[in-house]
Amino acid sequence: KAQQDGSDLHIDPKGLKRFEAPYDLVSTMRASIYVMGPLLARLGKARVSMPGGCAIGQRPVDLHLKGFEALGAKIKLEHGYIEATAKKLKGARIIFDKPSVGATANVMMAAVLAQGTTSLHNPAQEPEIVDLAGFLKRMGARIHGEGTDCIEIIGVSSLDGCDYEVIPDRIEAATLLTAAAITGGA
Repeated sequence: KAQQDGSDLHIDPKGLKRFEAPYDLVSTMRASIYVMGPLLARLGKARVSMPGGCAIGQRPVDLHLKGFEALGAKIKLEHGYIEATAKKLKGARIIFDKPSVGATANVMMAAVLAQGTTSLHNPAQEPEIVDLAGFLKRMGARIHGEGTDCIEIIGVSSLDGCDYEVIPDRIEAATLLTAAAITGGA
C-alpha cells in the first residue's frame, strides 16, 4: 500500500502476498526488473514481465538473473515473463562480467535477506548504489564496501521500516542543466 503526501511517499508492505508484477504495469518500464530482487527475497518467488520501455533499445537482464541464480534461485523464462523461485536465498560470491547499476541494485536487495554472506565483485560504484546501500542499512541491512569494487552483504532475517531521503537523480539534473544552457535559461 502506497500513499503520497506532498513530496513524501509512504509505503507499507505489510500483507504483501502477490509475487507477480502485472504485465500491463511493468511491460513498458525498463525499471520493472527492479522489483524482482525484493519480491524474491521477501516472498521466495517473483514473476515479472520482461522489461521494456527503454528509448535506447532492448536492455539485457542476464546479469540480474545470474546473480539470483548464484543466490540459489531457479529461473524460468516463458511467455514474456521471468519467474524466479527460491525456498531460501543463500549468500554467494558473485562476479559481475561488467558493472551494472541495475543488476548490482537488484542483487543487493535480494542478498540482504539471504542466509550467510554475499560478496559482489566488479559491482557498479555509482552514487545510486551507495545511496541504496544507505537506505537498506537504515532498515537494518548489513552492507560494507558500497562504492568500491567489492560489496559485502551479511544477510539479516528481516528489515525494519525507516524514513529516508533519496538522492537527486543525476541524469535528470544534467538534462535540466543542459536545457538551461541551450536556451540561455529562457
